[in-house]
Amino acid sequence: MSGNLFVVAAASGTGKTSLVAALLQLDSQIKLSVSYTTRKPRPGEVDGVHYHFVSEPEFLRMMGDGDFLEAAEVHGARYGTSQRLVEAMLKAGNDLILEIDWQGAQQVRNQLPETIGIFILPPSIDTLAHRLTHRGQDSAEVIARRLAAAREEISHVVEFDYVIINDNFQIALDDLRTIIHSQRLRCEKQLQKHRGLLNSIK
Repeated sequence: MSGNLFVVAAASGTGKTSLVAALLQLDSQIKLSVSYTTRKPRPGEVDGVHYHFVSEPEFLRMMGDGDFLEAAEVHGARYGTSQRLVEAMLKAGNDLILEIDWQGAQQVRNQLPETIGIFILPPSIDTLAHRLTHRGQDSAEVIARRLAAAREEISHVVEFDYVIINDNFQIALDDLRTIIHSQRLRCEKQLQKHRGLLNSIK
């Protein structure tokens, strides 16, 4: 039996990371794929938990060796997902969530067409600007660059299967949990999971 692969993408500051973290606390059946990145850790981030932090040369070596299911450059830093780890976890029947950008989502779908894409939208650009400013992690120049990039990222929303608007965090989290649960109830997944039951009642 293979697990479900979910890709969650959003513009920076939309609340994607917080939503995924809350989901993982509530749902022990889903695992997070920890990405590799060349950016520096933010306060509170732990290597191997939030990201695998690597140097630019190391990242490029891994890319050259074909280690990544997807890789992209975002806001001046590189991000990538280990193909070996993703395939192993799915083969073991685990549901897996990738927290990546739209570029990475395209690459993953090209290789694994059954991937379920979820895009998180802010209620407005003004709200997004407010969130980026008040989280106190970036300079005004970086925030302006992220807002400009956000418009480009949001234009790719039509490439995803589901859209969640993160205006109210609890409602957005409930929506995310509903999507995950509904995919587990799809006929093909239920037939795989309960093959013994179905065989016994035929």
